[in-house]
Amino acid sequence: MSGLIDRREFLASSAAAATVASQLGACRPEAAKPPVSARLTFELDEITIAQLQDGIASGRFTSTAITQQYLDRIAALDHSGPSVNSVIELNPEALMDAGRRDAERTAGKSHGPLHGVPVLLKDNIDTGDRMRTSAGSWALADMPAPRDAFVVERLRAAGAVLLGKTNPSEWANFRSSHSTSGWSGRGGQTRNPYALDRNPCGSSSGTGAAISANFAAAGLGTETDGSVVCPSTANGLVGLKPTVGLVSRSGIIPISASQDTAGPMTRTVRDAAILLNAMIGVDPADPATAAVPDGGAADFTTFLSSGGLGGARLGVLRRYFGGLPALDQLMEDSLTALRDAGAVLVDPVDIVTVPRLGAPEFEVLLYEFRDGINRYLARRGPTTKYRTLAELIAFNRANAAKEMPWFGQETFEKAEAKGPLSDAAYRRALADCRRLSRAEGIDATLRRFRLDALVCPTGGPAWVTDLVNGDHFGLAGDSSTPAAVAGYPHITVPAGFVDGLPVGLSFMGPAWSEGRMLRYAFAFEQATSARRAPEFRPTIG
Repeated sequence: MSGLIDRREFLASSAAAATVASQLGACRPEAAKPPVSARLTFELDEITIAQLQDGIASGRFTSTAITQQYLDRIAALDHSGPSVNSVIELNPEALMDAGRRDAERTAGKSHGPLHGVPVLLKDNIDTGDRMRTSAGSWALADMPAPRDAFVVERLRAAGAVLLGKTNPSEWANFRSSHSTSGWSGRGGQTRNPYALDRNPCGSSSGTGAAISANFAAAGLGTETDGSVVCPSTANGLVGLKPTVGLVSRSGIIPISASQDTAGPMTRTVRDAAILLNAMIGVDPADPATAAVPDGGAADFTTFLSSGGLGGARLGVLRRYFGGLPALDQLMEDSLTALRDAGAVLVDPVDIVTVPRLGAPEFEVLLYEFRDGINRYLARRGPTTKYRTLAELIAFNRANAAKEMPWFGQETFEKAEAKGPLSDAAYRRALADCRRLSRAEGIDATLRRFRLDALVCPTGGPAWVTDLVNGDHFGLAGDSSTPAAVAGYPHITVPAGFVDGLPVGLSFMGPAWSEGRMLRYAFAFEQATSARRAPEFRPTIG
């Protein structure tokens, strides 16, 4: 991949044979029946947040009825039937919360566009309720977190109904270099709803599969490098990785203080903007949020215009065109759609520092994970008996049969061998990352070609899940890395299909340019209408 360290050197998950059964996340055996191609007739299929609100306002829906319909669909298609296995745990208080939202609305009180709307969260985002926050590991599955993450506080304040948690790649793909995305010890293997033998990609794979399958109105993922945009492209979604600091990370199980962020994963760009509005805000517990422009008061829906590509100068990153003829043709068609919508394409351009990013990035992630996970576990207090990375490593060794049936924990062990963040090796690697990704990377490319944004395929079509050999990310390369290392925004939007599998188009820009990226993505979405709902086929062909 253009000289980069292999992505599996620092992003990994895995695969095995456990699924989720009860609403409290207990493990159950694999379904006796093999997955079958199915499509459940569903009143809320592909419905948007605005359409849900219109339905509630007209009396067609209540939040309670909407929540029940999503719970029924999860029971029919996620926990049985095709067994997508994307929801690791349902919120036992979801219907009660929906009832409270209905009562508030009856009393004339609304919290905004998300009022009464069911949302799914990745299982590394703390909720101070009866749900667990485990990163997919049995080590943290005993007790709930002591309090809500800041972003969860924001969602509750916006009136959202927390429907449940989605299955992550265990420890956000950072336990081993030989893993399979979408697998966790606690949750088992998540399947791609477009073809059940294909991989859902990235550590937010459960959110990607669940929202694509219409198991909730919208979802949250988290990304260090690719784990919002990869499951979004693989599952036909809009996924936005914001500028680091736009969304608070406090109460989210970490990998990297310099790269981590939560982001919206939705079926439309407008829904992503609505969800992002509810997520942002200055959090004293996360100093990175102090740099948010206007204190996080922006309304990102105001950037959305079908003519939003007019005059935009977009640089085409040809290094991510992967050599798969059908994919390359789809991307050429996408470029034509951009031109037809008024964009000015500068083709090709390149981020020449990309081949030098892999090694310093991995070094930074190892140091920051050790520091971050130890701090997070200390804050969990009595809700976990594991207080350090070293204790997690010991837990995995003692529980290898259920935690390490397919891959080990060599990345954990490499991180544990690192010293404090005061080490010269860490400071040097972090400086290299910032210089290569920002000043000599994205910023230099935008400045040299006088660009508003960069475009490229987000990735190739989803690969066949391989529990033995682990992930192989396809032919289109890993376009997530430059924006991830820089901490800059990256949005993917459905562009079409290759052999029945969805592929997304990426827009990347400088820090705090989310509004512009949403504008371009929305205009492209309106011009192409590329998303199609999945049909839960057993395989392609």
